Amino acid sequence: MISASKIKSVDFYRKIPRDLTEASLSGAGLSIIAALSMMFLFGMELNHYLTVSTSTSVVVDRSSDGEFLRIDFNISFPALSCEFASVDVSDVLGTNRLNITKTVRKYSIDSNLNPTGSEFHPGPIPKVMNHGDEHEGEYGEGSVSLTAGNFDKYTHNYPILVVNFYAPWCYWSNRLKPSWEKAAKIIRERYDPDMDGRILLAKVDCTQEGDLCRRNHIQGYPSIRIFRKGSDLRSDSGHHEHESYYGERDTDSLVTTMETLVAPVPIESHNHAVDNNSSDVTTTTKRPAPLAGGCRIEGFVRVKKVPGNLVISAHSGAHSFDASLINVSHAISHFSFGKKLSTRMLSEVRRLTPYLGESVDRLNGRVYFTKHDDANANVTIEHYLQIVKTELMSRRHFPEHRLVEYEYTAHSSLVHSLHIPVAKFHFVPSAMQVLVTENPKSFSHFITNVCAIIGGIFTVAGILDSILHNTLRLVKKVELGKQF
Repeated sequence: MISASKIKSVDFYRKIPRDLTEASLSGAGLSIIAALSMMFLFGMELNHYLTVSTSTSVVVDRSSDGEFLRIDFNISFPALSCEFASVDVSDVLGTNRLNITKTVRKYSIDSNLNPTGSEFHPGPIPKVMNHGDEHEGEYGEGSVSLTAGNFDKYTHNYPILVVNFYAPWCYWSNRLKPSWEKAAKIIRERYDPDMDGRILLAKVDCTQEGDLCRRNHIQGYPSIRIFRKGSDLRSDSGHHEHESYYGERDTDSLVTTMETLVAPVPIESHNHAVDNNSSDVTTTTKRPAPLAGGCRIEGFVRVKKVPGNLVISAHSGAHSFDASLINVSHAISHFSFGKKLSTRMLSEVRRLTPYLGESVDRLNGRVYFTKHDDANANVTIEHYLQIVKTELMSRRHFPEHRLVEYEYTAHSSLVHSLHIPVAKFHFVPSAMQVLVTENPKSFSHFITNVCAIIGGIFTVAGILDSILHNTLRLVKKVELGKQF
């Protein structure tokens, strides 16, 4: 059996009896300094261990997240009607998608960007095939010309008033004119205004009655609106609760629609308010007219990862637009690329790279308004976006292998256009990507450094104390030698 004396012989830290040691004021001072130094360096080493360390590299984008890129947006246009607002996408490969509606929602807004109702017309718009009669023949003036002075009088005197808002220079308005006048003449003969008085067809020249057309939010010609007595809300912004007609424009179709509109209205009701009910035959050719002159467009589109354009403009295959009256001023609430990160993943991104994300949503909160006058007519607003993809490799476990974020730079400009003004977003994805990798920290390396700090300071302090103590003893000996 090994004796205790033999075990003590391997003691690295042999103790000196306390009676043989001597405390000094200089040693106490060095001990305090050494302890403070140990604490300071230990804090520095701990902070370094806890600080996230990353390495950044630029590589060719060979990611496996697909060849498509998602664009999320929420943009408000105070002067562009939801009736004609269209979201289009094109790219350098020849892709051209017009009037995207599946993933896009539109809401009518007023000039202050406040919503005025629920989602605007979620259903499809019937496509107009017949824009007028094939054989025009002779026709007279069958419809009544309305002005700002008599418009309210007619809308409140007839249970159903159908108005054609047109412009003489418009090709589609001129195509419609013969069939409109013929239909108006036939309806007047069948439903005499003096004897029957249930329906009347009228027209408004928007080049002469600009204020009246703006009050009814007319932006495309021709616009056929169906006003119902008793259903309109009179306010500063005009009559709201009425419908727009999008059916065929030949005489027979117009007459059939008008007869369907007037059928449920009893003859004696032309002196009273009527219900806002109509036959199902016309529901496919009508939809609610825009509640206000502005539109908020929100949703997302998927585009290929090649240079392309996202365009928002007034578009219709059966209407004409006065380019000088189109104003695409807009406020951007949100515009981003890629998938939205969850709160947890977003916090992880901020943990790895606090500086990352400063260019993620560069356009958010930006306002691009132009005062619509002669100097600012036909103004297209263009945004040039350079997109860079950033992937982060984290030590923590996430459902996705990598955290992906898209940053972009944005440069905007106003361009005078000869065509209908649009809001255009040019996007150019970069062929390179930034790869940020979190570097792991070794705990054993941290412990080793802590031991080195403690042992090193203790040893250095001991050496300094020994030198100082021996120096003081030598000085005392010299002084004693001089006295003797």
